[in-house]
This record gives sequence, C-alpha cells and structure tokens, in this order.
Amino acid sequence: MSAILDKVTPAITEIVEANGCYLVDMEYVKEGKSWFLRIYADKPGRIDIDDCAAISEQISEHLDSIKPDPFPEAYFLEVSSPGAERPLKTDQALREAIGEYVHLDYYA
Repeated sequence: MSAILDKVTPAITEIVEANGCYLVDMEYVKEGKSWFLRIYADKPGRIDIDDCAAISEQISEHLDSIKPDPFPEAYFLEVSSPGAERPLKTDQALREAIGEYVHLDYYA
C-alpha cells in the first residue's frame, strides 16, 4: 500500500495545494470487501464541502489518467476535512493546533 501512496502523493498534494488547501493525511485501506483512498485536506479557516468536491473531481480525473493504473483493485475516493480529532502529523498541523482543543490518545 505504501508504494501506491508514494506514487500518487506528489500529484495529490499539488492538486490539494492548487485549491488553496494543504494535505493533512492520506490512507489507502481495505474495509470489508472495499478499498478506500481517503484524502484529508484543510485550509486556514477550515475546508468546506465545495473545496472537497473540487479537489475530489480533480484528483479523480488525474488518477484515472495514470497508465498503468497504480491501484490493483477498484476503490472509493473520499476527500474530507480531517475532523475535530485530526491527527497532528506535521509541524504545520502542530502550529495550527496551538490554542485549540486537542484530543490525545496514549498507551501506558
């Protein structure tokens, strides 16, 4: 799965950024019998449904144009905000979380 994400991440990042947003996280996972490519994006002031729709359309067009297809199975493309309990995986995400509600999971 990592090889697939490595191949498509640069183009997806470029598309997300061209829409005034930034890529928060991305995952390609199997749930039940279905595969999902989930892209989490955000922007200052928070991403909205119109941003997600525009990004999804552009990513879908781009991924459909890649030959050979990097995805071995049919998949569902989902573009959304990372949500209130978003992962803080980058320096930018940490900076933007200052002064905001942060949910912590930890294991002892």
